Amino acid sequence: MKVGILRETRIPHDSRVPLTPGQCRMAEEKFQDLKIYVQTSPFRCFSDEAYALEGIQVTEDLSHCDILMGVKGVDPEKLIPGKTYLFFSHTIKKQSHNLKLLKALLKNNNRLVDYEVLTDDRGVRIIGFGRWAGLIGSYLGVRAYCIRRGLSPFQMPFEAGSLAEMIRNARVYRLPPLKIVITGDGRVSSGACEMMDAFRIRRVTPGEFIDGSFKVPVYAQLNPGEYNKTKDGSPFELQHFFNHPEKYKGDFNKYSKSADLLIAAAYWDPRAPKLFMEKDITDPGFRLSVIADISCDLNGSIPSTIQTTSFSDPYYDYDPGTGKACMPFSDPANLTVMAIDNLPCGLPKESSVDFGLAVIKNILPLLIYGDRNGILKRATITFDGELTAPFEYLHGWVTQSEQHL
Repeated sequence: MKVGILRETRIPHDSRVPLTPGQCRMAEEKFQDLKIYVQTSPFRCFSDEAYALEGIQVTEDLSHCDILMGVKGVDPEKLIPGKTYLFFSHTIKKQSHNLKLLKALLKNNNRLVDYEVLTDDRGVRIIGFGRWAGLIGSYLGVRAYCIRRGLSPFQMPFEAGSLAEMIRNARVYRLPPLKIVITGDGRVSSGACEMMDAFRIRRVTPGEFIDGSFKVPVYAQLNPGEYNKTKDGSPFELQHFFNHPEKYKGDFNKYSKSADLLIAAAYWDPRAPKLFMEKDITDPGFRLSVIADISCDLNGSIPSTIQTTSFSDPYYDYDPGTGKACMPFSDPANLTVMAIDNLPCGLPKESSVDFGLAVIKNILPLLIYGDRNGILKRATITFDGELTAPFEYLHGWVTQSEQHL
């Protein structure tokens, strides 16, 4: 089997890789029938020379490969017809900016296996960058709060250069009393909680968070049952919420009236309630001043997330009066938002190492020896020019959008 590692072509360029140079060599040694090729790129966190030194062929042309692996989506015009691709497509929530890519995958008869929906028999994801997004996104959220308070900002992740240095920065920084709320209970939120511990921020229960007054920094982690409730007043059931989110309504405002900083680290289903509404931001009791939106769903569960940001320009202010974005830290009445959509790129080498280990352990055996328990099948969005059964719900979106293009 010939596997090609794609050059990341989306702008801004993503510097992460699905397999590091050493991992490519390790994979070829582990799987005797595997040969890996790497497309040339000036943007990766690992150079072409680093791959060549490990005996991996670096080439421009990957048309001879059976499987093509990247991180972010491929430019639609660069798709090779009939090939199998693995990358994060960001299409399952009908993200309009990736509609052209999905249409091209269908037109070119490509098989798309999306990392985001690779799950085991229990529905648990088997690969991802979630922990790194949580670590870096929460770090940047605390940094924004400190800047708003007129405190000296600590280093950006790429300036720190490593997770160890980021943690050192966090441990020596003296934070003022503040209240932080983290949504979600998966890998992203776990990474956020890990960073809270690095800052020596005390963890409290959701009940203590709402009612308590503290002289030290505190945070509370919320599972979906803490900020959603049934419309009919029946008890909250997590699996029922996952299956029927449209039967629930939001119950987050009790936290927005208590928290200074929101770290949004939960997966959001578009059928589920929004975290809060635009009108809630103008309520006199609304206390939040900073939102680190790690989930980064544009016009999704958080109405102030109206654009993405970047490591070179990580923050913007949301003006509740106009509903528009403006210069960060420009007015105390504004909300400051962090909405970087490729957070693991803050530490691309370390996050790629973790991801690549999961590729070798969980993905390559399925590609080489067979799709055990249908893991790849469940994560296949397009095949032979059609949407697969689990993703048929995208059909109306694609065809309706065609009529309006």
